[in-house]
Amino acid sequence: MRETDLYAPVKALLESQGYEVKSEVKDCDIVAVRGTEDPLIVELKLSLSLALLLQGVDRQAITDAVYVAVPHGKGKRFAGQIKDAVKLCRRLGLGLMSVRASGVVVHVDPGPYQPRKVKQRREALLKEFQRRVGDPNTGGQTRTKIITAYRQDALRIARFLAAEGRGKPAQIASLLGVPKAATILQKDHYGWFERVDRGVYELRDAGQVALADFKDVLAGMPELGAEHLPKP
Repeated sequence: MRETDLYAPVKALLESQGYEVKSEVKDCDIVAVRGTEDPLIVELKLSLSLALLLQGVDRQAITDAVYVAVPHGKGKRFAGQIKDAVKLCRRLGLGLMSVRASGVVVHVDPGPYQPRKVKQRREALLKEFQRRVGDPNTGGQTRTKIITAYRQDALRIARFLAAEGRGKPAQIASLLGVPKAATILQKDHYGWFERVDRGVYELRDAGQVALADFKDVLAGMPELGAEHLPKP
């Protein structure tokens, strides 16, 4: 498909809506006018690229009614791309069309966008921030494990069990200040802990290995909860 193949279906759609349509007007791929309304502009490209989005944003200096149009694809990969593209175009105030042999699909119309805040995600973000001890990661890292507050708590429990031999969830939660100690031990997400009796846990060999692997992380973490630390 060529960019010029996108023109006729988009023009037919706009003309069916009462627009007069002309192409290549002052560097705009498609310009449509209906009565006294602001002009409508459509920019055509063979893929949804940064260049196309920047082109669309530039046309917003002329009119708020700006669409970008690309060929319609097939399969889950294209569906996923369109889903992400709709989010981006909404944030930019752009409309998005995809063109196929049977016609044009309008995925989103141009317009002002106010992102909807998700309270649960905000609360989860702040909770993780507050629970995490120090700053054990490096922004942008991709090939190393992220040190989350959950992993930090699990490491502190592992260190306790390595020192004490065994322990009970309630005792560990109280001494270390880890409210979810019971859940961490029972779910054993990392394979570090073993229940050896009712409500009693010991450290597996994998836990010992983890203590060695993450010794630098543990170095900056308190061994006990704040209420059990020596008073200054």
